[in-house]
Amino acid sequence: MGLVGYPSVGKSTLLNRLTAAESETAAYDFTTLTIIPGMLRWSGASIQILDMPGLVPGASRGRGRGREVLSVVRSVDLILFLIDPEHTNLRALQDELEGAGVRINQRPPRIVVQQGDRGGLTVSSTVRLSHLAGGIAAQIAREFGVHNGSIVFREDATADQLIDVLAGNRVYVTAISAVNKAELLTATQRARLIAELKPTVPTFISAHTKEGLDELVERMGRSLRFIRIYVKPPGKPPDKDEPVILRLGDSIEALLHRLPADLNRTFRAAQVWGPSARFPGQTVGRDHVLSDEDVVTVVIARGSARVSA
Repeated sequence: MGLVGYPSVGKSTLLNRLTAAESETAAYDFTTLTIIPGMLRWSGASIQILDMPGLVPGASRGRGRGREVLSVVRSVDLILFLIDPEHTNLRALQDELEGAGVRINQRPPRIVVQQGDRGGLTVSSTVRLSHLAGGIAAQIAREFGVHNGSIVFREDATADQLIDVLAGNRVYVTAISAVNKAELLTATQRARLIAELKPTVPTFISAHTKEGLDELVERMGRSLRFIRIYVKPPGKPPDKDEPVILRLGDSIEALLHRLPADLNRTFRAAQVWGPSARFPGQTVGRDHVLSDEDVVTVVIARGSARVSA
């Protein structure tokens, strides 16, 4: 997770509160001059948090070490926008990331572009196009040097979405936001900030007094879409001290890739107890989608022997 915010909003203090890192803090701008990592444990998962230099207007054009920061932001799984009572312009931070090709809380457009070397360009769609009708899509594609091949739209995309696909260098990152130094805000000021930041829903925290930090950590974990899978040796209780951490939507196949290779090679079936099972001990295959806090035992192909997942 990357901490993104203006200088002096408390990113370093927050990192120090959440992790064992020792990021320098002071009451002046640009205290953090490099990327400072820290590690947070959440429900058995390890989350690396990166404290980065504060962003300033023009960061996407290189001002204030902006390109260095934004290159790191492009590689994270989650962004935490941190603002405070004196720096509330969240939209400006988001615009800097947008300018660097970071798409916040969006999914990649359902557009398939295949380039060819002859035959011209064909444009088709499985839905009605309300933004790119009348040859606009082909015109945009040619501006990107795509003169032959095909473009298939599987959603009613906009021109900006098509440009993102043709550019090929966009990244799509989940983001949440928090307002630090909340102890300085009255109830009226908090309500005003909530109204100003809509549709974003911030978490009010204080890295100084620790207000709201537990709520923020839970929100971070949920936003990363972690699920905890407990392994169960035959005839023994599951190991709940060291769960295997997967992502929401992962299957038994994904679990096997996190286990010793011989289990994947000799896999015959799995038994599952928990939210994803229709009944306790359900026997499932590789494509079974797991849920948080499922208990799994892997059955291998040596007779009826079972081994722990």
